[in-house]
Amino acid sequence: MEGLQNIPAQGGAIIAANHISLWDPPLLGTALERPIHFMAKEELFKNSLLRMIISALNAFPVKRGSADRNAIRNALSLLERGQLLGLFPEGTRSKTGELGKAEAGISMIALKANVPIIPTAIIGTNKVFSGTSWLPVFVIRFGPAIYPDANPEYRKNSATLGEKIMAEIAVQQANAANKS
Repeated sequence: MEGLQNIPAQGGAIIAANHISLWDPPLLGTALERPIHFMAKEELFKNSLLRMIISALNAFPVKRGSADRNAIRNALSLLERGQLLGLFPEGTRSKTGELGKAEAGISMIALKANVPIIPTAIIGTNKVFSGTSWLPVFVIRFGPAIYPDANPEYRKNSATLGEKIMAEIAVQQANAANKS
């Protein structure tokens, strides 16, 4: 784990990470000293056992593919109360490991809450139980915060903020890869 000093000791913040495996949320949750809350696709809450487990891990449902106002209100409330919110900007797992484009939701939430965004790279979780390695080495790298109010362009065109977040996640991935 690298860059833990970039996580604020208190106050709301968004941990914005790439998403390559179902192991990403629990790995992030155990990597941080502070509790972290996650949006999780509502389909995961249909199974009562899985709902119990992921709810205990601070996940709450989101309807993907629409502006889920309840999930957005929940996210903003958590950030207002000084909590950490884990978001996967692409909105889904990458099957190839390649970074995609950020969905509009992360920029909207970040701009409304005006909290720091911590670009985060997760490496190795997509190799769990694969043919190459049963338990690979995991790397989590937390980059320096992005502040939504640092650039007036972010408010004019929120897609610019999404692009910045994804670019900084890519930087963290490259830096982690260079060290291994």
